[in-house]
Amino acid sequence: MSEYRAMEDAQLIELKAKLEKEYKAFQQKGLQLNMARGKPSKDQLDLSMEMLDCVTAKDAMVWEDKLDLRNYGALDGIVEAKRLFAGLLGVAEDEVIVGGNSSLNMMYDTVARCLTHGVDGRQLPWNRQGEVKFLCPTPGYDRHFAICEHFGIKMINVPMRADGPDMDMIEKLVSKDAAIKGIWCVPKYSNPDGVTYSDEVVRRFAALRPAAGDFRIFWDNAYCVHDFTDQPDTLLNIMDECKKRGREDMVYAFASTSKISFSGSGVAAMAASKKNLAFIKKLLSIQTIGPDKLNQLRHVKFFGDADGVRAHMKKHAAILKPKFDCVLRWLDREIRPCGIGSWQEPHGGYFVSFHTLEGCAKRVVFLCKEAGVVLTGAGATYPYGIDPLDANIRIAPTFPPVGELEVAMELFCLCVKLASVEKILADRV
Repeated sequence: MSEYRAMEDAQLIELKAKLEKEYKAFQQKGLQLNMARGKPSKDQLDLSMEMLDCVTAKDAMVWEDKLDLRNYGALDGIVEAKRLFAGLLGVAEDEVIVGGNSSLNMMYDTVARCLTHGVDGRQLPWNRQGEVKFLCPTPGYDRHFAICEHFGIKMINVPMRADGPDMDMIEKLVSKDAAIKGIWCVPKYSNPDGVTYSDEVVRRFAALRPAAGDFRIFWDNAYCVHDFTDQPDTLLNIMDECKKRGREDMVYAFASTSKISFSGSGVAAMAASKKNLAFIKKLLSIQTIGPDKLNQLRHVKFFGDADGVRAHMKKHAAILKPKFDCVLRWLDREIRPCGIGSWQEPHGGYFVSFHTLEGCAKRVVFLCKEAGVVLTGAGATYPYGIDPLDANIRIAPTFPPVGELEVAMELFCLCVKLASVEKILADRV
């Protein structure tokens, strides 16, 4: 198999005809496969079914802090759930708020509070300071970008590197522009590249000296225990590094069990400094009467502690690894020899980030959809849905069974080849 860009025009035209014939054959199969989002599979969800039976009526009425979990109280979560998340995030129990089922909801609320009430009650609310900007490592998580767009926050792209976002750029921007109030980070197995921030990157985050005194790092540690290889990545503790520099107020960290227990019925948590949490809890007392404490109890009884969560995630890994192996095997065999794409080989997380030749991503996604496989929209991994190179595609292999994934990846590789040949020929005209 030759590299496509080294082929003569006549060879490419002949190859294009062959690929078009194969593609039409796929269209006749009537496929209906959806890989648009990183959803857990049924097999993964089944791993937590015993959780539904682990709480008794007696348990619900009195727990460690003598609180009737059926009633009001524990605005910031039950003690036992705080302890569990503290173990996962590497913080103290009194640095954790445990909420409802969605960490995205907690992130949205946190941005909204900063806009309307500021970060600590002493700084002006963000929306009274003029234009508000966020730094956005790209490619990144589309729902982070949607929050900014929803609130009218200007987003600034920051390129992702092999060890995390471009820290030279971040340090320069935040030190000079007081309108930059935050940055989105998925520090372990980033969405979608699967990159884990290096120790140096984490230390440089902790050492930031922003022009804005109310600048915050939104540390979305969504995949903190989502390893699926024998050599998992390790992530330096951002809170510890910030404390060494007296900068612990600069970080809001988030996590959830959405891809650990049940996606729609998990538990989310936020970790921050005691000063930050005191202000947040004051505002929470107006916003809510408290989270679902019975669901928090279910999770505590089922997992026990952070080590129990990690043991549970090994069962997830056994389900996920064959799926990622499938994706990488197809890419290695069909795409690498052709020189028409690049990708990361993650050690965990939920995605494989694929980079086509420049100008081909939208075409690949369209071709796949027309043949029955729905992917995440091209451009979704960039602010405002605009990929400046039209090159990134987020592959989400977790939901389909391996058999369906094999078919989907065969089609994906075919579409990458066809779109690439079309592009190369068009550029030669």
